[in-house]
Amino acid sequence: MTDTLLVTSTHAGTGKTAVSLALARLAAERDRTVGYMKPKGTRLQSNVGKTLDADPMLARELLDIEAEMHDLEPVVYSPTFVQGAIRGREDTDDLRDRVRDAFDSLSDDREFMVVEGADDPATGSIVDLTDADIAELLDARAVVVAHYEEPGDVDDVLAAAESLGDRCAGVVFNAVEDAAYDDVETEVAPFLEGRGIPVLGVLPAERELSGVTVDDLATDLGADVLTDGAGEDAVVERFLVGAMSAESALSHFRRTKDAAVITGGDRADVQTAALDAPGVRALVLTGGHRPSGAVLGKATEEGVPVLSVQSDTLTTLDRGENLVRGGRVRDEHTVDVMQRLLHDHADVDGLLD
Repeated sequence: MTDTLLVTSTHAGTGKTAVSLALARLAAERDRTVGYMKPKGTRLQSNVGKTLDADPMLARELLDIEAEMHDLEPVVYSPTFVQGAIRGREDTDDLRDRVRDAFDSLSDDREFMVVEGADDPATGSIVDLTDADIAELLDARAVVVAHYEEPGDVDDVLAAAESLGDRCAGVVFNAVEDAAYDDVETEVAPFLEGRGIPVLGVLPAERELSGVTVDDLATDLGADVLTDGAGEDAVVERFLVGAMSAESALSHFRRTKDAAVITGGDRADVQTAALDAPGVRALVLTGGHRPSGAVLGKATEEGVPVLSVQSDTLTTLDRGENLVRGGRVRDEHTVDVMQRLLHDHADVDGLLD
């Protein structure tokens, strides 16, 4: 019989993918045959649902899985899909059958299956395919991956655990900074365990894993890349908001490194100042505006990608910071580091058995 573990999260950027793949490899090291699936694909190239989801592709490579993408990721959860569901074009029973059939195919002859959930526990509600619904459908145990920066973050953990009910095996806190680490171990963990939620790991923040590539940032923000591709492999570790005068902005930008500047698409003065700062790795322009030809020309000359998003500055900043906290999760080295962190700081037996 296949043992199935669903890895869900409280929000985007928790490191859920790295934890999922690292647990799968740890199970394989214990001589268990391992499979993987991600029922809902949300990393999309366009609204109509062409997926760019690198997570199943990386899983297929690292776990030596011979499976098609439509089985690894049976539901592409695009805005067009959601709109169709609202209009009654998606049949919930058919979707559940699609997920179940893909799972049955992938889990055949596998002793341990890792099922990667969505970035938000509510994703899938519109078609009754939340992570809690999927855990029930696939008879899976579930672990919640979360961050901890302030006491209020415990609310998110409790809500996620409550949605999973008896299927919740516990929580893993990932990327916990030194300043909060003792609080998690001495206060938060006992509190949660008193509520019946085991804390199965408290993983320290790893400087080596901080930041995201500009390419991943563009994908996760749903941004249009307005430059020719140069610099998209650069790593962004922090964000600056360009809401001041150009003179003040330049002074501010020059004091940072490995940063993306978020500013309005109509602020040519701030955009130019950002391009004059050696530590700026990308420009993220909000409001769907296109910059001037002069700015694009300078950006191309400097090798600094320019991304355009439809969202406002605060929303873009919040999403970007969540991504950076989650770190670089889509390469083999990251999974290797996460395996070490889980081995050293988590109850691997409790997670796998």
